[in-house]
Amino acid sequence: MIKAFEPQQPSMTLSALASRAKLARPTTHRILITLAELGYVRATDGGFSLTPKVLELSLAFVQSMGLWDVARPHMEELVAKTNESTSIAQLDGSDIVYVARVAVPKVIGLNVHIGTRFPALQTALGRVILADLAPDELERALAQPSRSGITPRWQPNKAERDEALKRVRENGWDLADGQLAPGIRSVAVPLRGASGKVIASMNVNTNAAETSIETLLNEYLPLLREAAERVSRDWNLLQSMPLVVRD
Repeated sequence: MIKAFEPQQPSMTLSALASRAKLARPTTHRILITLAELGYVRATDGGFSLTPKVLELSLAFVQSMGLWDVARPHMEELVAKTNESTSIAQLDGSDIVYVARVAVPKVIGLNVHIGTRFPALQTALGRVILADLAPDELERALAQPSRSGITPRWQPNKAERDEALKRVRENGWDLADGQLAPGIRSVAVPLRGASGKVIASMNVNTNAAETSIETLLNEYLPLLREAAERVSRDWNLLQSMPLVVRD
């Protein structure tokens, strides 16, 4: 529907949008109401128009691509040292979305690739990000329904959730052991921006049948923390550079 808006035409009628999108008018109207509630579309005298908020849809992708470019060499070095997969994720509502990944050919219980979504609360990658949110931000994020299509094993109540996030804040890292799906074990740490705010998370992901918790925490976690510090450092250095605009 968003792509149906004509370039250089600030406002379009319901009929024009339905024709462009090849949808029935009632369907088009329902979609437009949803987009308006989300802030991406506004009603005008001439019909409907997009709002600047649609730029947010591409902003996360653009930023993630920059983060991937910065993180890639550090992730590849980490994989060479651990022989385990590593990923970077960002928060989107109550889900995490994988934005970078260097994998090794090992069997795990879930297929993971860039763009994969999982419920944030049941993953180490997600809890590391959620733990950094202010209380009101946390409640708003978790109030949104997951779009991952996955029903996780661990279904905590509020007290259990808050205790888990408290441990993340105290430790500075998090361990997930089969909470999303059987046999998946991972440890994650935050990636921080120049202000100290968590911008993403990075993990080492393993098969629980092959890698013990002791190995994950004693051997892989120190290597992961070092790699994450280098990624954060390089990312913040890149962000501090002035933008050069050429004619």
